Amino acid sequence: MIIDTHVHFYDPTRPGGVPWPPKDNALLYRPILPRHFVERTKNMGITGTVVVEASKWVEDNQWILDLATDNPCIVGFVGSLDPKSADFEKNLDRFSANPLYRGIRLGLQRGSLQDQDALMPQLQQLADRDLQLDLMTNGKQLPINAAIAAQLPTLRLVIDHVGHVEVTGEAPDPEWVHGMLTIAQYPNVYCKVSGMVERAAQQPAPDDPAYYAPTLDILWDAFGEDRLIYGSNWLVCERAAPYETVLSIVTHYIETKEPEAMEKFFWKNSKAAYKWIER
Repeated sequence: MIIDTHVHFYDPTRPGGVPWPPKDNALLYRPILPRHFVERTKNMGITGTVVVEASKWVEDNQWILDLATDNPCIVGFVGSLDPKSADFEKNLDRFSANPLYRGIRLGLQRGSLQDQDALMPQLQQLADRDLQLDLMTNGKQLPINAAIAAQLPTLRLVIDHVGHVEVTGEAPDPEWVHGMLTIAQYPNVYCKVSGMVERAAQQPAPDDPAYYAPTLDILWDAFGEDRLIYGSNWLVCERAAPYETVLSIVTHYIETKEPEAMEKFFWKNSKAAYKWIER
């Protein structure tokens, strides 16, 4: 059983189009829907996905929830809402009434967590509804983000794309290592092992699992077997490597650990982080 916790669905042919991806991206700019994901991952053991927002438009939160109605492969959805909006609480209540709505994604990197201290009341509203927060961040910002985990211990945080570190096959950036060790001190923080092939210094990304081991070693030491979760970042990942490579890299690494680590990494830890819905 594998739950992929980072997939984007969208359809540029809809009336009004989409804000992302850009039209000049030949790989990404086409309808990417649940049936495409199911077909692409057939026979790989993927049993469900947590969709992560790919649009800043408020009504696209509902578009994904509507999409999920007839697509049971979607077990959860991380939406997109602006905490600074006057309608934030109203929209949060509206969308989270659907049990598939598991939280939102923000990040200093994207400008949506500027002055994060001022947003603590809004982030507390996520915790009050038993929702979570995905974080787009990097090594410089991780110690700043740690303040969220410290001040809101009941809010579950998930770091996306291994904190956007460059993967070189050697020891990773010391600033990133410090940031990961800092934020990992808080038990309410999880790290999503996604985006590594896109961050590989060598492109196309190497398929040798040893190339990624120095980065994964830091994550394993920081978060252990209970707080690392699997995500592919499909379809974006295929700009750097096929889905088979993304899955193979982490499988080879985790299978060297204790036997129960595989189940934890591929679905149990994400269940704890997202509280996704079994369908």
